[in-house]
Amino acid sequence: MESYKATIVPVSSDNRPFWSVMIPTHNCSNYLRKTLEQVLQQDPGPDLMQIEVIDDFSSDNPEKVVKEVGKGRVGFFRQPKNVGHTKNFETCLQRSRGLWVHQLHGDDYVLPGFYNELYNVIQNNPTIGAAFCQNFSVNEQDQFIGLSSLIQTQAGIIPDFLRSIAYRQRIFTPSIVVKRAVYEDLGGFDERLKWCEDWEMWVRISKHYNFGYLPKALACYRVHNTSNTAKYAKNAIKMLDFVEGVRVVNNYLPENEKASHLKEVLNYYGETWVMYEIESALRAGDKKTAWFNWKLANKITSAMSVKIRLAKLAYRLAKAKS
Repeated sequence: MESYKATIVPVSSDNRPFWSVMIPTHNCSNYLRKTLEQVLQQDPGPDLMQIEVIDDFSSDNPEKVVKEVGKGRVGFFRQPKNVGHTKNFETCLQRSRGLWVHQLHGDDYVLPGFYNELYNVIQNNPTIGAAFCQNFSVNEQDQFIGLSSLIQTQAGIIPDFLRSIAYRQRIFTPSIVVKRAVYEDLGGFDERLKWCEDWEMWVRISKHYNFGYLPKALACYRVHNTSNTAKYAKNAIKMLDFVEGVRVVNNYLPENEKASHLKEVLNYYGETWVMYEIESALRAGDKKTAWFNWKLANKITSAMSVKIRLAKLAYRLAKAKS
């Protein structure tokens, strides 16, 4: 196993639950209550489901929320120091005991039926190594602000998923469950990546295992100003990390597809995500971040339509600077 991918140690096969719901947290206690309540509403009991919060040395006392809501049913582990979210994810995987792992971030949550319906997908498709459903995006007030794209209309295996997921990140973390044996086989999240380590993992899995799919939105990904995604967008690490992630993902494709994949993905996300980040930074009056992302977009994209938009944005940025 490469040094930047943790080896996930197998656990004893005796008396294992089917599910491990592992909940990584860092200073999100105000959302954790909802996360735990939604899981506990679907709790089939400790023989079938492990539920544990893995905290990355938070300062907002998540253990208090775990005790109040979990009432002894939910485990709690606190890192002795802040280790960063990727290392905390590794701890989640190492401490999991179930046959299938659901890594549910402490600010996200699931909707009724999530575990039962994905269990049925798993039972009906025994060759899959992972399964996911559609996903809502919600804001701080739990209002629905988005819905993930529909992959296919029928539940079951997604054909040739590698060539889909390698080109577009289509999976939100709260919506996916992974067989623990898959992590044991392929290792943990890539520690070189700070923002798109989840995308790299799903592509890596898709190269070796089938993916199951449920065309129903039963998970909620929360968008808020204190999330890792928002933090990394603010300091532009997000875009740098994404470019590195594209290059890592590129290695999972056949040699004759690598050049076209790199060009298409960088053009697509340069025109969508990076442009969005430039506009967002401009609206916020953050000219430094806007210019950083402009330079990155100009470097990674080659499409003429993108270059024209960048020229117009450069004029706006110059005016904003003056």
